[in-house]
Amino acid sequence: MTGTAFEFDVCILGTGRVGLPLGLSFVEAGVNAVGVDLDAQLRDAVNAGRMPFHEPGYDDLVASRRFVVHGTPEVCARSRALVITVGTPLHNHIETDLSQIQRVLEGLGPYLRPGQLVCLRSTVAPGTTHFVRRWIERNTERRVGQDLLLAFCPERIAEGKAYEELHSLPQIVGAEDDASRDAAVALFSRLAPELMPTNYVTAELVKLFNNIARYVHFALANQFALVADTFGANIYEIRRLANHKYPRNTLAMPGLTAGTCLRKDFGMINEWSPYPDMLLSAWKMNEYIPAFLVEHLRKRTSIHGRRVALLGYSFKADTDDIRDSLAPKLYRYIERQLPLDIFVTDHHLPDPIPDPANGKVKNWSVEEALAQAECVFVATNHSNYGEVLRNLARRSPGAWIADIWNCGGIDQIFYQAGALVAADREVN
Repeated sequence: MTGTAFEFDVCILGTGRVGLPLGLSFVEAGVNAVGVDLDAQLRDAVNAGRMPFHEPGYDDLVASRRFVVHGTPEVCARSRALVITVGTPLHNHIETDLSQIQRVLEGLGPYLRPGQLVCLRSTVAPGTTHFVRRWIERNTERRVGQDLLLAFCPERIAEGKAYEELHSLPQIVGAEDDASRDAAVALFSRLAPELMPTNYVTAELVKLFNNIARYVHFALANQFALVADTFGANIYEIRRLANHKYPRNTLAMPGLTAGTCLRKDFGMINEWSPYPDMLLSAWKMNEYIPAFLVEHLRKRTSIHGRRVALLGYSFKADTDDIRDSLAPKLYRYIERQLPLDIFVTDHHLPDPIPDPANGKVKNWSVEEALAQAECVFVATNHSNYGEVLRNLARRSPGAWIADIWNCGGIDQIFYQAGALVAADREVN
């Protein structure tokens, strides 16, 4: 393989929630890393030393300005490894969307150099790395395993834990020739404590199976919550009793199960099967939870003509990420009941909230949102919402709360706010 002198060890293509923590962690490990991203606002923030989103552990690293993000791919020609972290969404009809990867490849083609490693990082459908190999060999003069290297090295971090998990999780390395495998192992050994080589499709399925297993696990928890409420039972008590010193399984907490890492990945498997299965059933169950919360609160009190507060809009606790959040869907189901007002509040998000589905949503302060609230839906389990609900209880004990995350800590999904005060009295 022809040797080429490179200025940078690695270039990260796509410096969002996957790519930026990776690039910054490489820099901290002494790797000469650089980034490319089309988002001018993101580039400006990073290059000015500011994190463009919330991810603990990286503020000082980005402030050092040792990781620079470019707007065009010319820098790729000067980088030994190219790590692609762009999104891989689904089309509306359970069909993998490869357009973002194709656009990156088209922009990257002129800058590929002998000896480079191209590494896919984001979740992809089975066969995507083979597609990339065929695309490269059809549209460029490069041949994988001869003068260009290719691997799929999936990220498996949880949002909010990137700094810890990039250094603690084993790294799967999918490659199908020795040179590609060795190059990918050498790169990621700077971060990961253990490298686990395999082939393309096995690495792709490892990532998908990790995510889908969690998605199905949470769907079962949500179905149990629905069944329990239908029979007038308490899902939190059931869960406590079922899990106590029982060695064979653990019932998960119910909640709004969404986010880009879970909500779509089942489709990358189901795209290739025409038959109903448990993955589609899990999707249906998790997607039903917003309707469940509205319909089962309606059995207890009217939402029509009431002032409603929606606590949280991001898909996950203590993050500022609304991608694939179910809170916008919950918002629309509440709207169908024709409440007097809906006050959305999420202190992790800007005002207005830039929601592609519902337009720009007014983000009220939590005090404004709850000032006259008669019904409250807890959409996200942000860490301060227990105290928020108790403040509401002292002021408006008759307000109804739908709290599937159990932020109030009284082991009830539907209750009047005064129950929080009563529970605190019992404890004290």
